[in-house]
Amino acid sequence: MRSNLEVADIFRRHGHAYREAHDGHIGRVERRVMSAIELCRTAALGGHVETCEDCSHTRVAYNSCRNRHCPKCQSATRERWLADRQADLLPVPYFHVVFTVPGEVAEIAFHNKAVVYAILFDAVAATLKTISADPRHLGGEIGFLAILHTWGQALTHHPHIHCLVPGGALASDGRWLGCKPNFFLPIHVLSRLFRRLFLERLKAAYMAGRLRFSGKLDGFDDAKTFATAVRRLWRKNWIVYAKPPFGSPEHVLAYLGRYTHRVAIANSRLVSVDDTSVTFRWRDYRHGNASRLMSLSPYEFIRRFLIHSLPDGFHRIRHYGFLANGCRRVRLATIRKLLILTEPTVPIAGEVSNTTARLPHFDPTRCPCCGGNLRIAATLPRLRIGDPQPWPDTS
Repeated sequence: MRSNLEVADIFRRHGHAYREAHDGHIGRVERRVMSAIELCRTAALGGHVETCEDCSHTRVAYNSCRNRHCPKCQSATRERWLADRQADLLPVPYFHVVFTVPGEVAEIAFHNKAVVYAILFDAVAATLKTISADPRHLGGEIGFLAILHTWGQALTHHPHIHCLVPGGALASDGRWLGCKPNFFLPIHVLSRLFRRLFLERLKAAYMAGRLRFSGKLDGFDDAKTFATAVRRLWRKNWIVYAKPPFGSPEHVLAYLGRYTHRVAIANSRLVSVDDTSVTFRWRDYRHGNASRLMSLSPYEFIRRFLIHSLPDGFHRIRHYGFLANGCRRVRLATIRKLLILTEPTVPIAGEVSNTTARLPHFDPTRCPCCGGNLRIAATLPRLRIGDPQPWPDTS
């Protein structure tokens, strides 16, 4: 049975004490994330009163915080983003490729988020572009969407990038080169090149003085110690994983809805919270994807949630190749014409226009009682500093 518990409830109950106990160790971004989630959809942010034109149903709607780390604020954002992406779908198989870094790299990334996450994106993009352009593989330019996730199921720091890739490439002579059935690119080749490109960029960042170390990584300030750590990383196998292609554009949209606007943990996974523990559901991928419960102290839960806060201005969804923002519209139009010429029975993208209708949709302008139109009858101002915080009604 789904609980009504929210991450905001945990922050409101334990956040103030956590901030006092860790005052010197919480950054500006993390403090802002906590404050936004605590205040989201409460009277503190103001709001409005809505009245139905048909049945006179009235409800109070408080404003959202719109912070990208807030579990409550992602649904509407995701829906708008998916509607925009629908026009980009091609009638070809889509592949899901995941690039993961070893735990030692994750530790370096924790202390250097903006630098190392940018290196991760850059290395992934260069790997896919290089291998796909090789005539021994696809021999052309691919397009793909890359999404950064930094968490595992237990909220540990686990940076990895999910890539959604249309199955084909645009050749330099203007031809469309489709992938082999159920095969994109050789995983072992991707893995080796990804490791090399990432470590080269990591060493360059170190030599430029762009990396900072603290705690158990203090010794990395010594160049020989850092070089030794990099050599050990060269000897590791770096994991690149490709799933089978999606069956239809509808499946692509459903996938995007699950992955693009996730946060570290959804409210639906929370089970209980009290003065000593927070319990949530997680999937144990090492044991057959078994569903289990994990209990953490409130402070440890908050700490794990906050380590996934992204630096200001950092984009966790990026487009590359023929899906890059500067050329996407023109390149997609060209590819669709090529697909019609080579695959006349394949539907064009316009025929997929009803896929978003299959997605769950919430219309905030409709009355939940009769379906009539809701209109704003009154505006509620934000609370002034010093006013009591009314937490009970977060509807």
